[in-house]
Amino acid sequence: MSSPTKHIAIIGAGPAGLMAAEVLAQGGAEVTVYDAMPSAGRKFLMAGRGGLNLTHSEPQPDFLARYREAMPRLKAAVEAFPPDALRAWSEALGQPTFVGTSGRVFPKAFKASPLLRAWRRRLDAAGVQFAFRHRWTGWDAGGGLLFETPDGRRAINADAAVLALGGASWPRLGSDGAWAEILAAKGIAVAPIKPANSGFTVTWSDIFRDRFEGQPLKGVALTIGPHTVRGEAIVTRTGIEGGAIYALSAELREAVLAEGTATLSVALRPDAARDELIARLSAPKGKQSFSNFLRKAVQLSPVGIGLLQEAAVASGRSLAALPPANLAELINAVPIRITGVAPIARAISSAGGIRFDELDAHFMLRRLPGVFAAGEMLDWEAPTGGYLLQASFATGVAAGEGALRWLGGRIESSE
Repeated sequence: MSSPTKHIAIIGAGPAGLMAAEVLAQGGAEVTVYDAMPSAGRKFLMAGRGGLNLTHSEPQPDFLARYREAMPRLKAAVEAFPPDALRAWSEALGQPTFVGTSGRVFPKAFKASPLLRAWRRRLDAAGVQFAFRHRWTGWDAGGGLLFETPDGRRAINADAAVLALGGASWPRLGSDGAWAEILAAKGIAVAPIKPANSGFTVTWSDIFRDRFEGQPLKGVALTIGPHTVRGEAIVTRTGIEGGAIYALSAELREAVLAEGTATLSVALRPDAARDELIARLSAPKGKQSFSNFLRKAVQLSPVGIGLLQEAAVASGRSLAALPPANLAELINAVPIRITGVAPIARAISSAGGIRFDELDAHFMLRRLPGVFAAGEMLDWEAPTGGYLLQASFATGVAAGEGALRWLGGRIESSE
């Protein structure tokens, strides 16, 4: 006699939740995905608006190192479902991928919507059910999952559940971090949720802000403490953001939280040697303006020159009066005083979440047998470049497989 079909509740219809649903459905479970939003993958679609960066092609040791302190906890999941497996999965959905010049991996369609549509078709064919506009609010006295719906409160009984509610960035897309209080009330340790891959605030002068808002600083090297990143940054009306800033966001954020401010050093000509810059800056200026001289002599952009002017004014000096040696040093060490972290609602992702010590090796909450967790609601962070989605997919696979194993009685709940 066959055993009865197990019903699994997936809470959260992002990449981690949908991947867990796929694994469980393929394993023979009856799966329903619940989400507070009216449709699946809202943040996933937003992530793909400028080109869906699924994963990265760099060697595995370098790839895994991107997860920083959480690498040992994510290593097994990412190795079990690595970038090549994610690319093969996308290919099987009719969405082949390619490697860009930066090593990042994208679907050839470049957008998230074709991939999500194909995925939904496959999930529908596997029998996965969806219940939208269901906001999870915890458990009832009997252990049933509670949801607020347009028709009122609803309790659902399930044989197991996978929590995949995301972090707390872009809350209007569904990931508002409200789950943290629900789990904390159950005694589960949750690391404070903070912005990751975020912008930062800087008190620009009115002249600089009005002239250079939206302008890129290209080919620069940014440094805080021992950490240096090459790339591009964007001047915003209230501060600075962009790829190189996101790559340093953890270091900048922690410095600001600890000290109140942080100093970011910008090298405008990182490949130019100091002696070379001094020689160029020692050339006669003639009748040209000092800005034109800097533009021609050392190939500085207008926004780069403006940044030098900001630094000189802040220190009470005249940029034009600086000796060539001092100016050369400033060009490759322009200080920017970071005064705060941009709001988490505009961050690309978030850090913090369920501490890994609360999970067993199969992503099950030790205090809540039969409840698994995956994705960005776990305590990890990573830079942009495909690492965020890769870990979300991989932990979704791991949680789904963990739930199958637990239902089959093949692991101990205390493991």
